[in-house]
Parts: sequence; C-alpha cells; structure tokens
Amino acid sequence: MPSPPVQVLGVGDPALAPESDLGRARATVAGFAAPDDQQRGVQAEMLRFVDEHPDALVRSCVAGHLTGSAVVVDADAQRVLLLFHRKLQRWLQPGGHVDGDANLAAGALREATEETGIAGLAVVVPPIDLDIHEVRPPGETAHLHLDVRYVVIAPAGAVERGNHESEALRWVRPDQVGDLGLDVGTVRLIDRGLAVASSLPAR
Repeated sequence: MPSPPVQVLGVGDPALAPESDLGRARATVAGFAAPDDQQRGVQAEMLRFVDEHPDALVRSCVAGHLTGSAVVVDADAQRVLLLFHRKLQRWLQPGGHVDGDANLAAGALREATEETGIAGLAVVVPPIDLDIHEVRPPGETAHLHLDVRYVVIAPAGAVERGNHESEALRWVRPDQVGDLGLDVGTVRLIDRGLAVASSLPAR
C-alpha cells in the first residue's frame, strides 16, 4: 500500500476540524505505513483495542484510550523540544488526551501548542510512529495510552513557554538525548521526527 502524501497543516486548516467518529481515528491507525515489524505489531494491537472499545477516544475508557503526541522540531530540523512532566517526573514529548476528537493530528497539534506556548506550530501528516504504554499517574488507576505520534514544526525564532503540566522545557540535539533517561519509544520518535523534518521542503 503506498504511503499517504505528506502534508504540513497549520492551525485553522480545514483538515484539522474536530471529528467525533471513532472510525476516523481507526482509519488513521489502519493507514499508518509501518516501517518495520515492531511498528506493525503495535498497529495491529492498537486496531484490536479500538475495535473492542467503542469509547477509546475518551479518558473514561478505564482500560486505556487513544492519545496524540508531537515531536516538536525547530525550524532548522536540528533540535527537538522536550518537557519535564510534572506528574510523571520524566522527560517526554508534548501530548495527551484527545477527549473525544477523532482527528488525532489536530489533537497532537493542540497539545503541542498548549504545552509549549509556541504560536504558529504546524503538524505534519500522516503520523510517523505508534506507541502503546502503561501510565500510572498519581491518584489514578494504571491504564494504557495508545499514542499516535506526529512531527510538529516550530517557526523560526520560536519562544517556548510551558504550562502547569511541566516543570521545565528544553531544546535537545540528537547528541544530548542520551543524557535524559528517555525510554526507547521516545528515542525512536525523536530519530524519526528529525529525519522527517529534514526531508520537508523549506517553508
């Protein structure tokens, strides 16, 4: 199956309009061009979960729910922006719950904008990575995040400003990634995000 065409979408693009139909999110996952067996396995598991949980878009689905996240890359495709998550006490990419919105790219862009404070971000579709992981936030039952991950491009001269969800934000070069104790999925996302951002035409 050929890969979908790559598009770069800014806030307000009609393609980022909210969508309530879980089928839209399922189609996004099903259409993901998995690059290897690991990602094909995650894709199959995610599709099974969605088929078994019609409420997979909302956080009241206690077994788990779909989330959207973003590897935010600077305009020169040299660095990524990570945040130190206040609840989870880890360096992570921006992202979070989609709260019923089946337009997962829109959710990833919204989360990136809220969590970095950067105006003028743009999301690259289709997604570049899928990840399923268990989270154990304080005061909550452990559950799964079925994370659909996108590249988000920051404009030149972007100034970050975190919100209440993070204790710090940091631009990181590839040679600094090893210093932050990142999990393998986050490292994979950063590598793929930088590669995709480097391949985009100048904006």
